[in-house]
Amino acid sequence: MEFSCGRNEFLAGVKTVSRAIGRATSMPILAGVKLEVKKNQLTLYATDLERAIWCSVPIENRDGDEALVLNGELLVRIANTLPADTVELKTIPGTGKVEIVSGGVTFDLFRLSLEDYPEVPSLPDKPICVLEKSQLERSLELVAYAALPARETSRLSLTGVNLVLEKETLKVVATNGYRLALKSERLAQRASQEGEFLVAADSLRDLAGILAQLESETVELYQSENYLFFKAGSVVFVGRLIEEAYPDFEKVIPRENPIGISLERKRFLEALQRAQITAAEESDAVILSVENTLLRVSSQAAEKGETHEELPLKKKAKPIKISFRAEYLIDALKRLESEEVTLWLADAESAGLLEPGDSEADQGFLYVCMPIRMDF
Repeated sequence: MEFSCGRNEFLAGVKTVSRAIGRATSMPILAGVKLEVKKNQLTLYATDLERAIWCSVPIENRDGDEALVLNGELLVRIANTLPADTVELKTIPGTGKVEIVSGGVTFDLFRLSLEDYPEVPSLPDKPICVLEKSQLERSLELVAYAALPARETSRLSLTGVNLVLEKETLKVVATNGYRLALKSERLAQRASQEGEFLVAADSLRDLAGILAQLESETVELYQSENYLFFKAGSVVFVGRLIEEAYPDFEKVIPRENPIGISLERKRFLEALQRAQITAAEESDAVILSVENTLLRVSSQAAEKGETHEELPLKKKAKPIKISFRAEYLIDALKRLESEEVTLWLADAESAGLLEPGDSEADQGFLYVCMPIRMDF
């Protein structure tokens, strides 16, 4: 193997796939990045078996087609520090090493076992739908945080984000059992296949980070028996499907809550952040009290003290007193762009429904939050 390419292209490729490098694993080979040269193209691969990423970089090939594996962490550190605009890479016969040269700097790295590197899933022939990249990015931003942390393996389905694909709509939903975030997007092109695809939230957060760095305007979705593929330009992201049934989320959305509290999003967010300071550590509880056109936001903890604040409502609302975990409301409010939001309530023991205002970036979003039961 011998080739040269632009430093920036090489660095971008290495950084992209590095998100899937296996860490703290019983398979040391997953710490490697596979480099495969075919004609005038270098393809970089990385996988931790739950996700895989590959991307292609144009090169000047000075030898035949070949593949090898190098330590991923070393490759990232080297790519970040290359001094010149170009980088050259070639194998050193009989040594088991690879030479990387840029400017006056030379690195000689030991190769890892190509035979031990796992086979990366193959991209299916035809996509099942095409999304606008900005739509998918925004949906993941507004939803993925609501999933259960990955360490909660006893409820594996709740650690994922459920992508519900219909002919003309994509619904992206996540829940931890106490809150639920949903974003519905209208597809620019009709999907060729319908279905539900459950992928780890951690994986999709990595996908969102990658998409933010790409210039491609669209993302193609492909599906195989065990994987969901996202292709944007020369980058392919693969997420293993979680093989558990997802809860019927539509049943828990309280669309008929009669009490609507409309107010400025930013002021509501800031009031919650202040009240969180004196909220009890374990419950993180804040109390919302509505009287006519005022919302009182308060909290108290024996070891801290208390906070009280009043906010004006956009219109008169029925009296109600209810408590929520501050973090849950803050998580949603800080990601929205609408100037106003409405919190729909029924009573102190029923779930609340948060809806954004008229910001185009927030359209199709809703957020369900279970209250904390308290003796007021």
